Amino acid sequence: MEVLEEKEEEQREEEELKGLEASAELQDVETKVSGEQVCIPSDASSDFDWSAIDTSQFPSSYKTNSLKEKKLLQMADHFLKQYTYLYPERNPLFLYPVNECGVQKFVSTTVRPTLVPYVELYSWDGCASFVSDYLAMEPLKSPITPPSSLYSPTTILKYQRGNCFDFSVLLCSLLIGAGYDAYCVHGYATREMCTLDETLELCPLLRKPQDVPKEEMKKSSKYTVKPPLDLQYQSELQQEAQKKAETEAVQKSKETEEKIMEVEKPERDPLHGLRVHAWVLVLSGKRDVPKTFFINPFTGRSHSTTDEHFLGIESVWNHRNYWVNKQDCWNGCKDLTFDLGDAVCWEIMLSESNEPLQLLPGAEENEDLSDRDIDDLVEEKKLYMSFDMPLSWVALIQISPRELETRYFQGRKVILYKKAKLEKWAPNLNGNGLVKRLTIYADLDRTEVVEVREWFKNREDMLDMRQVNKQTQLTTDYFSPGHLFHLKAHTYTLLEPETEHTMEFYNEARADDLQKRVENATEIIEYFVGRDDFLHTRHAEFGKSGEETHLAGTRAGTRSRPIVQIKECFHRNLEKPADEDVAECIFLLTEQKIHLRYHLKDECFTASTKDLFKAVRDRKAKSMTTTPKICISYQAGSSEKEEKLLHNYKLLQNLTTEEKWLKRKVRQSEAEVLNILKIRKNEEMAVQLSASNYDTETDEERRQEHEAMKSTKEEPDMDYLAPFLIQLGYKGKMTKEQALHIRDECLAAYKRRLLNKVKIIQARYEKAVEELREKEQWFQENQSRLSAEEEEDFLAYCSEAMFRIRITVQRLNSYKQMAPQKYFAFQEKLHMDPRLAEHLGHA
Repeated sequence: MEVLEEKEEEQREEEELKGLEASAELQDVETKVSGEQVCIPSDASSDFDWSAIDTSQFPSSYKTNSLKEKKLLQMADHFLKQYTYLYPERNPLFLYPVNECGVQKFVSTTVRPTLVPYVELYSWDGCASFVSDYLAMEPLKSPITPPSSLYSPTTILKYQRGNCFDFSVLLCSLLIGAGYDAYCVHGYATREMCTLDETLELCPLLRKPQDVPKEEMKKSSKYTVKPPLDLQYQSELQQEAQKKAETEAVQKSKETEEKIMEVEKPERDPLHGLRVHAWVLVLSGKRDVPKTFFINPFTGRSHSTTDEHFLGIESVWNHRNYWVNKQDCWNGCKDLTFDLGDAVCWEIMLSESNEPLQLLPGAEENEDLSDRDIDDLVEEKKLYMSFDMPLSWVALIQISPRELETRYFQGRKVILYKKAKLEKWAPNLNGNGLVKRLTIYADLDRTEVVEVREWFKNREDMLDMRQVNKQTQLTTDYFSPGHLFHLKAHTYTLLEPETEHTMEFYNEARADDLQKRVENATEIIEYFVGRDDFLHTRHAEFGKSGEETHLAGTRAGTRSRPIVQIKECFHRNLEKPADEDVAECIFLLTEQKIHLRYHLKDECFTASTKDLFKAVRDRKAKSMTTTPKICISYQAGSSEKEEKLLHNYKLLQNLTTEEKWLKRKVRQSEAEVLNILKIRKNEEMAVQLSASNYDTETDEERRQEHEAMKSTKEEPDMDYLAPFLIQLGYKGKMTKEQALHIRDECLAAYKRRLLNKVKIIQARYEKAVEELREKEQWFQENQSRLSAEEEEDFLAYCSEAMFRIRITVQRLNSYKQMAPQKYFAFQEKLHMDPRLAEHLGHA
């Protein structure tokens, strides 16, 4: 026995010596690291003096402890002693740091669950984004030890700064208030995460979603039918070879990326695995969270529990309890289980169940424990089970609308990523409405700019985003719905006419269903969607600029480009035979020729075509000369009947009329492009911003003005039952038969009113259609005698008439859909009327 005791003493001495050597090494490493430059964001100023804050206005709960809080501190101190006895090799727990008033507070009571009245802060990503944007990061004084103080979330919000523990407590308070099962975590993380160094991370705005390979979805089966012989054409073999080459190229690119990643790996961290960090744990279950995940409060982004940046966990806590991790973290957090009810993996401080009392490990074998000591342990265990966590000493967390909108520390935030820089501003801080800018670089030193993306907010011109390629100088503007010309996107190099422009539109808001327009010096291509005439593409080609003509919507004397060719393409109209349904119509203006190509028949390999030749004017004789043949056609398949000359002549006449109309349409498109460019220039020169959604002062002024106008114009509501009550001779009482009679009469009158409204709208629609038809007939009869200005007036009238007809049809359909709902709502209103409710309550 003596020999064994001597060996145990020797082992203890060796362990103590090793511990002293390790602590000395840690001190040396800490002194070395303290001299290193730590990557701190530009918005975090480390010279802020927390000791100078005014604590005189704080509530009494910040300055003193209640009896229950004092008892909790005693229990926490005893819990810490047991922990250090059982796990002497582990670091001390983060249990009761001091607050801003120098008073010790248990960490669970610092969590203040609060539900703020904003929809944006009801989701975890909204809360995390607000905390990461609103607060400025301060590093821990010692990177390997937790802080000695933990301030209230209200103080952190007031001064907009804090360390990782302050971030986590505030975020956890908001998440618990929003209904999430969230916990603060005290653990260890990598240097990049602890110091908020994202210079080697890819910007989240540049990350592409991962595509799931289709081949993985297929499951091989043992019992399958043998495939037939592989009879492949040479083209298929070439395609397979091309696919193999593409896969090899992708694999090579992956290998090069891996090599680049190895080169760009950060330097070895001497404190790897020792750096203290705090983050938030969100368990699955509540708020339909499917899987447990972490949230880094510095960035506001979610991470998997197996993320390699998280190296270990000491403890977790919420506003109800405190848990100590008993699992081995040799592999980081990858192998940890987060079932906090598992006593094998987690040690809970305040027991939440009536489980059998258990002694400390090894207590049953310790013969030195007396019955009195065991009774004390049992009584202590009972106290832990019956004790409830005190309420939070922190005041209610309040976030004003202005704070939610401005959010960024000093109105601006800069984040450096790998080959990218992200800048954020508060809305309306910049005169042009700029709220976010992403600059993409070609090198790690961020010297050569490749692309710039800018996001805007509250602009009157509805500009939402701008993307500028610095290498090609190509700019793309993206707009929200509501622009004057219903612009959706605009790609250009210069805001000048006859340069490359690609304009996309919200086709649902336009009368002509135009979706996209591409224009350059030689052509205009327009794409349509959902047109009644099945038109989907219109392509106009131009020659060199020549004579001066007047364009609709532009100044006189504008030099126009001569139109050489106009081509229109149509979708298939199933109501017509394929050989009578035009697929492509080309107007060759210089050749005085019109080419028609029809849709392909099901049983044919070629499509029917038709070439129509117009009469050519002889300048000397000042007369019209005709070609030997008006029409040259090709009929796919067997022709049942031969077309007559009169039919082709009428077709040519109609197409000639359409050609003139198309020329005016092309000129109108040119004029619209010029107007858009002119307006866009003016919008960029004088940017106007709309009122913010959180501008409470403006909202209050508008509300007061509205109430003032309402009070001046307020009139008593008309009694809808008055005409029927007068006919009845109502004097305060009525029978059930009279009530039913009034109800039926009132409903019948309301139904007649709804029907009359529908008839009025229908009559307006029919009148507009008839006027347009008469105007078109008049134009066909007098087209040869009309001037250019009269034709322009006619085209403008047709465009406006079609717009009015479409709006009338939409109103008519909407009214027909809402009429039954209005009828039943009025019927319910009659049943709720106090004069009829007594008799119609059960009718």
